[in-house]
Amino acid sequence: MFKGKYSILKQFIFSLLAVFTVSVIGLLLHGLVGYKMVGFIQLLLISILALSFEILPVLASAFISALLWNYLFIPPRFNFYIEKSEDIIFFLMYFIIAGIHTALTFKIRKAKKHAAEKEEKEKTIKLYNTLINSISHELKTPISSLMIGIDSLKNANPSTTENDKKLLINELEIASIRLNRQVENLLNVSRLESGFLKIKADWCDLNELIRNLINKYFSSVKTHTISFTANEKMPLLKLDHGLIEIAIHNILLNSVQHTPEGSTITIKIDFIAGFCKIYIADNGKGFQYNEIDFIFDKFYRGSHSFSGGTGLGLSIAKGYTEAHNGTIKVNNIDTGGAKFTISIPTSSTYINQLKNE
Repeated sequence: MFKGKYSILKQFIFSLLAVFTVSVIGLLLHGLVGYKMVGFIQLLLISILALSFEILPVLASAFISALLWNYLFIPPRFNFYIEKSEDIIFFLMYFIIAGIHTALTFKIRKAKKHAAEKEEKEKTIKLYNTLINSISHELKTPISSLMIGIDSLKNANPSTTENDKKLLINELEIASIRLNRQVENLLNVSRLESGFLKIKADWCDLNELIRNLINKYFSSVKTHTISFTANEKMPLLKLDHGLIEIAIHNILLNSVQHTPEGSTITIKIDFIAGFCKIYIADNGKGFQYNEIDFIFDKFYRGSHSFSGGTGLGLSIAKGYTEAHNGTIKVNNIDTGGAKFTISIPTSSTYINQLKNE
């Protein structure tokens, strides 16, 4: 529990202080509980220390506590002589029990650590294999499209019309965007996994960010309606513009990909009691109730997911939200569809409101 936090020296000092403290308490309670109960309490302390510290500080504590128990509590008191045979046996048993219990506890803790490391290693390998399988599929498709498109343009015969060329170029653009998206997802996951992600917060106009995001990435989407009405009372917020843009983009893309054609995706924003609120809702079919708790997990893809996809988008959105000390959750809407709610604590300035007054 504490062995990774404290040096061996500090563990020795803390263990001995604990032993002396329990001995002092034992002196105060000796008349009420008797010396055998004090010995039991000291054994209990050694057991607790064995769960927390390295074996050497615990064994030293067990040895010191046995000597203190003998000197302070076993009759005749205040010397190391033991008068009764049963007390000698009891004292020896104290040593044996403390030593065996310490050694067994240490071995059990070591075995649990080994098992946890093995489980973590197996989990990492499984995630790695999932990543390789997903990425190889996702990268192969746009790369193949790019190669075929480029080859078609290079070997175009004179009868190829300008319209055919435009269609090929459009396909190349779609493939390159898809390829770029997968590379960005990998880089984003790498940033999250590294633990070195640092928020670069600056004043941000969330209305402008979302408008630009829709125009840049979703203006060509004809199968869905993305509705966003700016909140004119929204203050400027201190956020990492880039990370928030990626989080919102990934949620919108997920909604576009997993709702039927003709669905409407609605975005609303607000600032309530120091929290930036972003709501993204759709009127699709919603999530399966047995899957809703897993949709933010890395590589998770629902049973009704479209072919392809790495299952990274929503996990990245969650990671970037939590990097702001915020939360993200999703729930199904009673009338149909799903609603994502991002809540981020942030500073604000009401410059926009002052201008309107």
